[in-house]
Amino acid sequence: MDNWGEVRTAFQVALHGTVSGAAEALGVHHATVIRHIDALEAQLGAKLFQRHARGYTPTEAGEDLLRVAQATEDQFNQLQGRIKGRGEGVSGELVVTSLVGMAGMFAPVLAEFQRDYPKVVLRYLTGDRLFRLEYGEAHVAIRAGSAPEQPDNVVQPFFRHPFALYAAKSYIEAHGMPAQDADLAKHRIVCHDDLNSRAPMYRWLRQQVPESACFFRSTDLRANTEAVVAGAGIGFVPVWEAHRHADLVQVMAPRDEWASQLWLVTHVDLHRAAKVQAFLKYLKSHATQWEKTCALHD
Repeated sequence: MDNWGEVRTAFQVALHGTVSGAAEALGVHHATVIRHIDALEAQLGAKLFQRHARGYTPTEAGEDLLRVAQATEDQFNQLQGRIKGRGEGVSGELVVTSLVGMAGMFAPVLAEFQRDYPKVVLRYLTGDRLFRLEYGEAHVAIRAGSAPEQPDNVVQPFFRHPFALYAAKSYIEAHGMPAQDADLAKHRIVCHDDLNSRAPMYRWLRQQVPESACFFRSTDLRANTEAVVAGAGIGFVPVWEAHRHADLVQVMAPRDEWASQLWLVTHVDLHRAAKVQAFLKYLKSHATQWEKTCALHD
């Protein structure tokens, strides 16, 4: 195979389903598209498309070829992102990703970073899925749990995220304060909706209270925090967040077994980009501030 231009043409025909659509996308005459497809089929000795009145449909051989073409396009897009990342200063697009529950913690920092680096266009993507750094889906990922093991990533320990059990003053006035772990089973508990959640504090909670004690459940850490603040029950709240709510009472102090380790993850090819290094340095300086804040409210 020595003519990737013809493969690219075939790929566009498959994407658009018509010769005219492929021609428009490639900026060539439709006769050029037909010529490329005919030449490619002659070279391979197989039909790549079924021609019909509505357009072109890939054959089995065509599907095999298109899988290779798709992978090649992905690799070229990945290469383009890496090259751009190396050449930029502290400007251009910076894509950061984390779990949704960390948004309250990181959004203010992102805003501060942008004030210091106004030429940066920030995109903050949150969600439970892992954004693929190797395909340029994000420049910096903030991940929780065990150390990420994806190849070609640079992984750095970031911040040990402490949690404690809290309740609103109104809840304590109505239901009292548990004196020990065993007393939690007698209270109304704010839990994660996924009873198999791997978060360390929720794993611990499953061993302490029956499911019947979970009167409020959500998959969103922010929703659970708001429920605790509203008096729905006793629940885990990040220590850095709890100090912002004057009506919260710490029911049980942070324990190391409840903490969640956060990691900074970058792809090796973009790790040294100026904007990535500037942002990592910025985050690390804030981690020191968060640790001090959490220590004051243990």
